Amino acid sequence: MNTLRPLNLRPRTAALWGMALVGSALSMITPVHAQAVDAPAEANSRTVAPMPSLAPMIRRISPAVVSIGIQGTVREQGQRNPLFDDPFFRRFFNVPPDAGTRERPFQSAGSGVIVDAKQGYIITNAHVVENARDITVTLSDQREVPAKIIGSDPRTDIAVIQVKATNLSQIVLGDSDKLEPGDYVAAIGNPFGLQQSVSYGIVSALGRSGMSPDGYESLIQTDASINPGNSGGALVNLRGELVGINNMILSGSGGNIGIGFAIPVNMARSIMDQLIRFGSVKRGQLGVTISPVTPDIAEALGIASGGGALVTQVVKDSPAARAGIRAGDVVTGLNGRKVKSASELRNAIGLLRVGEKVEVTFLRDGESRKVTAEIADPANTQTAGTTSDDDKNLPEGSQHRGFEGALLEDSPGTGSGVMVRAVSQGSPAANAGLRVNDVIIAANGNRIGNRADLSAAWRAAAARGGNTLVLQVRRSGELTIVLLR
Repeated sequence: MNTLRPLNLRPRTAALWGMALVGSALSMITPVHAQAVDAPAEANSRTVAPMPSLAPMIRRISPAVVSIGIQGTVREQGQRNPLFDDPFFRRFFNVPPDAGTRERPFQSAGSGVIVDAKQGYIITNAHVVENARDITVTLSDQREVPAKIIGSDPRTDIAVIQVKATNLSQIVLGDSDKLEPGDYVAAIGNPFGLQQSVSYGIVSALGRSGMSPDGYESLIQTDASINPGNSGGALVNLRGELVGINNMILSGSGGNIGIGFAIPVNMARSIMDQLIRFGSVKRGQLGVTISPVTPDIAEALGIASGGGALVTQVVKDSPAARAGIRAGDVVTGLNGRKVKSASELRNAIGLLRVGEKVEVTFLRDGESRKVTAEIADPANTQTAGTTSDDDKNLPEGSQHRGFEGALLEDSPGTGSGVMVRAVSQGSPAANAGLRVNDVIIAANGNRIGNRADLSAAWRAAAARGGNTLVLQVRRSGELTIVLLR
């Protein structure tokens, strides 16, 4: 089974297969990177065209890519005897407090990229320097210098270390937002401890996520050969600009199968700046719960299916609430940049620091609006009976499967919505997020005054061939969004 593997290397012997870069792909490299070759003696009478080559660019930037050696210890939890948890047993036999655990020394290796030659700052992966006691950086001229950790951010897998050395070379940072699938890239690093190895390929895809549930990801996928030891190395474009930091591979064997991932340099630069300035990343929160805007949700809301993030809940007294953002709004932009997906919005907010102000563009009732919110400390932003299987009270014509297990009735007061009186545990209604005492006040952007209105909204969706109801619900005085599919 294929697995995702971080690319720092435990020492081992490995074979190296060389490969030649030939064919039409290289013929497309711009002439500025072409390298002339001497004509054979028998061909002196005719002109020999220069041979396309990445060599000039690689020679220029390779000194900025370094090898990182790590020594450290990790604590392993062995099989613990239950008697160790008995205070009397521990005292009688004088069992030490850490019985059942042991520390194991380890060595590993990875790669890094010099981004500031004057200050000696090197960017790498957080997992490369995790649990490090001693860090040694080997430069391209074989000098070995000690390094210290400036800061590390496991949620983006970015770390910054620093060396004190002269005559360092630094790389030029590119713009990863300008990358497109099909762009040529080269990966430089130290796979299997083989320093200054170069592979070549294309950008296979952008915006890959879901590799780490708690991480902030929008990864570059590339088929440039990446192997263990490449972690923290450089992914560069044909101008020699850094566009990504290599960090993991998809593999069932531990070796390259043509699916590697790199952290976009724009994300890495933002984290790097915070680590250098503050030593850590103190993330703030906007105070919203979001959901992807799928084509069926876009159709239900009557908006163009052009991405964005649907706000399903706004935390009380959060930056979003104070700025006027409501459940049901669709966020389409952040600081003037288009938001393509919910994960992109999450990543963008996750890169902001407490106290930063952000301009949020969103759609409400088909109109575009803008507000400014100040990112807050998560510590000050709180995250937001009897059941019945009787669903015969559902409004006729509105038997959407998402209502199964819910008992609905008109809310007290004329035209004040539809109240959820009961929800069966494990039912579709409960799984969709409906709760007892929820009041449905809108569906697919249409105001709901009673069960008849809810029936009409469902029939209208079904007539268009849709199966999604976007419910705006009032819950404990706050608005939230529940999606029925």
